[in-house]
Amino acid sequence: MAGKRRKFDAEFREGAVRIVAETGKPIAQVAQDLGINETTLASWVSRARRASGATASGECEELARLRRENAQLKKDNKELAMERDVLKRCMVLWVK
Repeated sequence: MAGKRRKFDAEFREGAVRIVAETGKPIAQVAQDLGINETTLASWVSRARRASGATASGECEELARLRRENAQLKKDNKELAMERDVLKRCMVLWVK
């Protein structure tokens, strides 16, 4: 027969989810440290991730913008390095 169900307050649940998110420890280890069931903690973490999904879409857009900007900067850097090399060769020829 199953044991009596325990109730956890919202503060405890939020703290447990924060431990998983901030420390990067596996859910199983955090659950064992806190003395709770692994699936219980996994459901809390899943629920918290779904709740923050609205902000995640904004973060995805920002990440895409930063990746495009990074690609453009790499392209510009490569072009400038080529121009620099050409100028170095011209200087060598001019000095001789």
